[in-house]
Amino acid sequence: MLSKEEAKNVLVNISNGSYNPSQISAFLTVYMMRSISIEELAGFREALLELCIRVDLSAYNAIDLCGTGGDGKDTFNISTLASFVAAGAGIKVAKHGNYGVSSISGSSNVMEKLGIKFSNENDFLEESIDKAGICVLHAPLFHPAMKNVGPIRKELAVKTFFNMLGPMVNPSFPKNQLVGVFNLEMARMYAYLYQNTDVNFTILHSLDGYDEISLTSPTKIITSSVEGMLSHESFDVRLLSQSEIQGGKTIDESAQMFTDIISGKGTEAQNNVVCANAAMAIATVTKCSPLEGFEKAKESLLSRKGLKALNKLQELSR
Repeated sequence: MLSKEEAKNVLVNISNGSYNPSQISAFLTVYMMRSISIEELAGFREALLELCIRVDLSAYNAIDLCGTGGDGKDTFNISTLASFVAAGAGIKVAKHGNYGVSSISGSSNVMEKLGIKFSNENDFLEESIDKAGICVLHAPLFHPAMKNVGPIRKELAVKTFFNMLGPMVNPSFPKNQLVGVFNLEMARMYAYLYQNTDVNFTILHSLDGYDEISLTSPTKIITSSVEGMLSHESFDVRLLSQSEIQGGKTIDESAQMFTDIISGKGTEAQNNVVCANAAMAIATVTKCSPLEGFEKAKESLLSRKGLKALNKLQELSR
């Protein structure tokens, strides 16, 4: 195991180009054979936050909705849709995302397909969050340290500890965070790390393995003040089967699904799973109950307010 300081130094050295690709991939592979320690995760996080290009959105009480990915479930882009629905409900969103590594279509793949401009310019991002209620922070533009790692992650095509770090290294340092993780051990580590920050957080893990609320099983929830379980009954909806929340097979298909759902043409199952995740973002920021959050999310989705946020962002991107 590395100490926090050692872990931090390794990432700084990777960013300096001190290691060759074989060394980096050997290093990443170690974490597929053994668990990462809290000290290591804290060190990696510190390095990435120190090396990132910061963006100042402190004027907005923003939230990031982000899953670690790597759950191997290939759902549609639930947390990205939930981000637009939350924005439609009046919550400011700073969405950190990337291309899919272990899934077909990550958040950034769909955003790019839908004509959203990726930028790390403060003015553009501030105008986005101000006028559309949401801005998209495409990770590679803010983490130049990772340019040596991107191609290697793509080649390995499996989840690495960078999946675990993604939600923790949002370059706008949002005051609120809704984060989904792919196992319970990870949920504990996240909770431990977040308790030592001033972030208002909610951590989610569906017990059948999803890194978000899937409504296919109960979901473990950890916040700064409570730890408990949510189920489909918490939102007054039915239990779903996994096949009802499958994603598209290609980026085009995923983008089409995204457009259909945000335009109000989703199935009941798709709408409910998006609104359940948006509900928790709304509840995290406003301290309402999950059910109240769900009602607000449903209203935002079905009255096309989420679609309006998307259209505004598309317009600003031109």
